[in-house]
Amino acid sequence: MDMLFTTDPLDIQHVLSKNFTNYPKGPKFREIFDFFGDGIFNVDGHLWEIQRKTTMSLFRQPNFQSVFEGIVWNKMERGLLPILESISKPGNEMDLQDIFQRLFSPPIFWKFQQLFRMGNEKKLSEANNTFDQFLCKCLARIQHVSNTNIESEHFGLASLVREFKDQSSSFEDPSKFLKDVIKNLIGAGRDTTSTALSWFFYLIAKNPIVEGKIREEIHSLLQEKVDDQKNWNSKELGKLVYLHGALCEALRLYPPVPFNHKTPLQPDILPSGHQVNQNTKILLYFYGMGRMEKIWGEDCMEFKPERWISKEGGIKHESSYKFPTFNGGPRICIGKDMSFTQLKIVASMIIYHYHIELVEGHMVYPIASITLQMKHGLKVRLTKLS
Repeated sequence: MDMLFTTDPLDIQHVLSKNFTNYPKGPKFREIFDFFGDGIFNVDGHLWEIQRKTTMSLFRQPNFQSVFEGIVWNKMERGLLPILESISKPGNEMDLQDIFQRLFSPPIFWKFQQLFRMGNEKKLSEANNTFDQFLCKCLARIQHVSNTNIESEHFGLASLVREFKDQSSSFEDPSKFLKDVIKNLIGAGRDTTSTALSWFFYLIAKNPIVEGKIREEIHSLLQEKVDDQKNWNSKELGKLVYLHGALCEALRLYPPVPFNHKTPLQPDILPSGHQVNQNTKILLYFYGMGRMEKIWGEDCMEFKPERWISKEGGIKHESSYKFPTFNGGPRICIGKDMSFTQLKIVASMIIYHYHIELVEGHMVYPIASITLQMKHGLKVRLTKLS
C-alpha cells in the first residue's frame, strides 16, 4: 500500500508530460483492465503510438466531422427527444443517468448494461463475449459492402478498419486487434460522456439561473436555426460561450474519470519534493483538484460558468495540468473536441425544450468507480416549454 495522492499541478505536469516516458500504463494497469485488451487505453510504446496516430488521422478526414455531427443529431431526433417527450408528462419521474447511458450505446447493449460493472468476473466475461459477437457482425457487414454503399452509421467503423488495415496485418490476430481498438473507442465515448451529462444536468437543476442564461443564449444566437428547423454545426455551437463555461464547470467539479494512477519505471523526485520508486502507486487526484482553493480560489465549490469566460467575452482556456479532465501531455484525450460537440448538442436541445427539476428527496452522490457515476441515478422531472 505504498501510495501517494497528489493534487499538485506541477506534479501532474511532471508525470503526464515532462517525465512521460518514466510513467507508462504498465502491466498492472493492463491486468486490471484486461477487458480492453490491446486497445489504446492499455498499451504503451510503439503499439500506443500506432493507435494514437492512426485514430487521429481518422478524426482529421475532411468529412469526418460532418458525418459525426449527423450521427449525433440523428440520435437526438430519433432517439433522445422522442423518449423525453413520451415520459415528460406532469408528475412523471425519469432517471437521466440511465437515459444518457443508453443514448451512447448501440441498442444491442441495452440489455447488457449491468454486465459491464467491474468486479464480477463471470458477468464481465459474458459481456466481453457479447461485445465480440456484435463487433464481428459489424466487421463482416463492412467487408461485404463497397465504400460507396456504407451507411452513415457505419462510416466511422469502416474508415477505422481502412486506417488500421496496414498496421493490424503485422499482428498475430488482426481481427482481435481491431476489436480491441474499437472496444476502447466505444468505451471512451460512452461512460465518460453519459457521466458528464448526468452531473451537468444535476448542477443545472440546482442552479435554475444558469439554466435560464443558457436558454437565453440559445435563443439569442441560434433561434433562426430553430425556426428553420435546421441543426447547428460545431462552428455554430462554438458561439455558445456560456454553455461551454457551464460544461467546463461541471467537468471541473465532477470529472468523469476522477483519478489516474501511475507507477514509475525508475525512482524519481516529484516537483512537490516527494520521492517515489517502482513500488509507489501515484494517484493523480483530479476530483480533488477541482475543489481546492489554492488552485481555483475561494469560490472553488461554487458552480460559476463565468469562471471560463474571458474579459473579451470569449472562452477562457486553462492548462490541462490545472484542469486535467481530458488528461494531459502526450496522452491527452484525442476525442476532446468530439466530446464537447456531443455534450453541447445534447445539452442545448434539452435545455431549449425543457425545464429540469430534481425529484424532491432524491439523494445524488458519486459511487466509487473508475467513472464518476451516480449511485442512485439522477431522478428528475422535465417540464415541456412552449
